[in-house]
Amino acid sequence: MRTKRLKRPRDPLALAKLVGDIATSQVEDRVVEVKNEHAVELGRRGGRKGGIARRNKLTAEKRREIARLAAAARWKKS
Repeated sequence: MRTKRLKRPRDPLALAKLVGDIATSQVEDRVVEVKNEHAVELGRRGGRKGGIARRNKLTAEKRREIARLAAAARWKKS
């Protein structure tokens, strides 16, 4: 779960009040973002299937080319 800051109001007086409340610990400056567990699981399943499907679709020559480029990129860094 990610934590985000509170949305700041556009009105200067409301913003000043919010800043004062945060400074005096009357208001917490964080909002916890809760994710839908079902949606997270569906996305994970799709991602796992997609990699396997792409691997099965590629030809041996194309896989070799991708591996060669990846190795060249790794060695280029050092």
